[in-house]
This record gives sequence, structure tokens and C-alpha cells, in this order.
Amino acid sequence: METGGCDKKVPMNSLLAGVEKKFVVWLTPKFPKWVETWHLTMLTVAWSAGVVFSGVLAGRGNLQWLHLSSVMIFLQWFTDCFDGAIGRYKQTGLIKWGFYMDHFLDFVFMSAVVAGWTFLFEGTARTLLWFLSLGMGCLMVNAFLGFGATGQFKITYLRTGPTEVRLLFILLNTAVTIFGTGWLEKAIVYIFIAFCTGICIVIYRTQKRIWVIDMEIKRKESMKDSSRA
Repeated sequence: METGGCDKKVPMNSLLAGVEKKFVVWLTPKFPKWVETWHLTMLTVAWSAGVVFSGVLAGRGNLQWLHLSSVMIFLQWFTDCFDGAIGRYKQTGLIKWGFYMDHFLDFVFMSAVVAGWTFLFEGTARTLLWFLSLGMGCLMVNAFLGFGATGQFKITYLRTGPTEVRLLFILLNTAVTIFGTGWLEKAIVYIFIAFCTGICIVIYRTQKRIWVIDMEIKRKESMKDSSRA
């Protein structure tokens, strides 16, 4: 089957990747027969609406609504883990569609999580949150451009992947419900700086890897030209 490389994801290299993979392999055959890959993929639309809705309610004064946001994040992790696994197990064939919709909706969901948090803050903190959302977009653009340049789709960086990011979101939600928003409002500047630093490191490493590939191609071409001479 011609997949255009959409099924060639670089093995996950993150803290929880090994445990997550074992869980997915164990549970995939146990899903009900009526559950299809596209069901799980499209559920991200509902989870995205849920995190924004919970953010709106939490922003009106009841931070306990952030627990609903955490539930939505957990559910999105669950469906995102298994949509591709179910498709491969059933040999559904939606490789390109799954690649496109899965990762597009991943971006929508991550942006929705940050958007939900913006209702908790005002001024500089809210502005920085919006820029954090743009930063996530930069990471996804880096992943897709890197895929186009190398043929390898890499979504884990600095030993961190989507699962670890979701867990961080849940921990932040829990901390805000316990301690309030004041500490996070003060910390957002430092979080923003650390996040931007991480983006710069990821982009530097990606371009360096692509540079090496280009130089290797150039070397091989030079050897071919020399052999023809």
C-alpha cells in the first residue's frame, strides 16, 4: 500500500513511552468490535470543546471546574493512543486520513487547553498564554517540515512527548484548584522563557540533522561525479 511515509513515525523516545506502548498493545484487541479508528480520532473535537467550556466556567470563579478539563485531557490521551492502534489492528487502511486528521486535531486540542486557561487570567499572563499556544504551533510545524525534509516523523523532543505534556497539563490543573491562580500567574513568565528556550533547542537540533543529511547527499553526488570523470 502506498502510504507516502505517513506510517513511518520515529519510535517514541520519552519518559513514559515504554509503559504506554505496553498498555496499548495489551488493550487494543479488547476493544468492542464496533469501535473504529475514525470514532476515536473525531472524539477529539468533543474533548476540545470540553476543555474550553471548563476553562470558561473556572474563569467565573469556581476553579473546581478545572477537574473537568483534566478529565477531557485524560480522555483525549486515551482516544489518541488507540485511534491508530485500532486502525492497524483492524487493517482499516485509513493511513493518510488518520495521519492528517489525528495530528490536525492534536493541534486543535492543545490550543484548546491553552485557550481554556486564558479565562483564568488577565493582562500579561493571558497574552503570554496565547503566545504559548503559538509556540506549540511552532513545534508542530517543525515536526511536519522535518518529516518533509527527512521522511521521518518525530514527535518526541528532549525526552518529552504528547503524553508527558498532557500529564503536565493535568498536574497544573490540579495545582491551580488547590493553590489558586496567583502562583501560576507569577510563574508564567518563567514558563514562557523555558518553553521558548526548548523550542530553540529543538529547532537547532532539527536543522542540524537536516544539514548533515544534505552534506551526505552532496558527498555521494560528488563521488558519483568523480567516478564518471
